[in-house]
Amino acid sequence: MNANLVQDSSSKACNQLVWGWKKTYQPKHHKALTVGQHRDKGRNNRGVITARHRGGGHKRLYRRIDFRRDRLGVPARITGIEYDPNRSARIALVAYADGTKGYILHAKELKPGDGIVSGPDSPILVGNTLPLSKIPLGTSLHNIEFQPGKGGQIARAAGSVVQLIAKEGKFATLRMPSGEVRLVSQSCNATIGQVAQPSSTSHLAHKAGWRRWLGKRPKVRGAAMNPVDHPHGGGEGKAPIGRKSPMTPWGLPALGRRTREKHRYSDALIIRRRKSSKKLG
Repeated sequence: MNANLVQDSSSKACNQLVWGWKKTYQPKHHKALTVGQHRDKGRNNRGVITARHRGGGHKRLYRRIDFRRDRLGVPARITGIEYDPNRSARIALVAYADGTKGYILHAKELKPGDGIVSGPDSPILVGNTLPLSKIPLGTSLHNIEFQPGKGGQIARAAGSVVQLIAKEGKFATLRMPSGEVRLVSQSCNATIGQVAQPSSTSHLAHKAGWRRWLGKRPKVRGAAMNPVDHPHGGGEGKAPIGRKSPMTPWGLPALGRRTREKHRYSDALIIRRRKSSKKLG
């Protein structure tokens, strides 16, 4: 048998997965809907690092995603499903009846050739966008607005889904992906369906350094540093951290400390916090 014809079963399965995806979807981006972007690499407006372990990474083009879905009453058709390096979800290229094109989030069960439309009179079908006031209870949603006309901000990651559980007065009650239950104005738009979850490739073998392609730099354990650099540092040999609980480099608790702002304007709209059954009074 020719040695060139012998393939490892695992590598063959990986090749089938990769090439199967390329045949099913359209990996080439639409150039008119892309723009170059400057990434801050974890730095603020003064160039000071505020988020550590970021930098480098492969160059990315930004795809302009239509989160507003404000082309009311104009039917469109899905022409392709594409990869977007800037988000976990896939994106769909749509062609509108007036000749323009745009990108939207790929909703589960949508495939090339399917039709979508936005507007208050749109049918309750996957991919269509309507105000919450026009959507029946129990519907699965994604790409939901916080403020009317601002564009979708809720449930945009791969696999995300929000449940519409009640409507009363001016507000609709939503169960968020985190388990939080909150109120949102019924005037806000939402898209029917769940964000599609791409096939997992986490089991594929990666070479050393592949995280650098994603823009993630190496991390150093605090216990391996000097006392001047980290609360866990110092000691003879491999010493314990010397604290009751792990700390951040700035001396704050590293585990269990809530980082959300205590007095946000939207606190009054939260009925039940995430990971907690305690109701807010």
